[in-house]
Amino acid sequence: MILLISDANILIDLEAGELLEVFFRLPMQIGIPDILYREEIEPDTPGLELLGLTLLEIEGPYVEYAYNLPLRYGTKPSHNDYLALALAKQERCPLLTGDRELRRVAEAEKVETMGTIWVLENLVRHAIIEAQSAYDSLEKMRQSGRRLPWHDAEKILRALF
Repeated sequence: MILLISDANILIDLEAGELLEVFFRLPMQIGIPDILYREEIEPDTPGLELLGLTLLEIEGPYVEYAYNLPLRYGTKPSHNDYLALALAKQERCPLLTGDRELRRVAEAEKVETMGTIWVLENLVRHAIIEAQSAYDSLEKMRQSGRRLPWHDAEKILRALF
């Protein structure tokens, strides 16, 4: 089963779209740095590991790698975002992120990225939710103030109807 590493942004988007539970039905393993989960996700949304989120530890050399990334790219992606990137690099797998700056750094570091729209599209393609439900969830994300490329998202989801 393919492993994908998520940052906090994706989980927050999916929570806003009321899709967290169905997200873990995708035929993929979703991992996150344990420290990122404990600091950013668990206080407001505990129990995701019970739904299928895998908490992973970052090995020493990759902690150092994450620590050095701001020296090259700046402090705009957060420390925890850099840890998610380091974990994706460690596990040699794609990174799920909705953060534009983190995507930029991941591309420079040769790490494949996918975002919230990709997740919505795959939930529909794997027949986990209907296209209309994905579209409704996208609207919930918009109403909650999430930041997505709305025009692109709508175009992709409309093509699934």
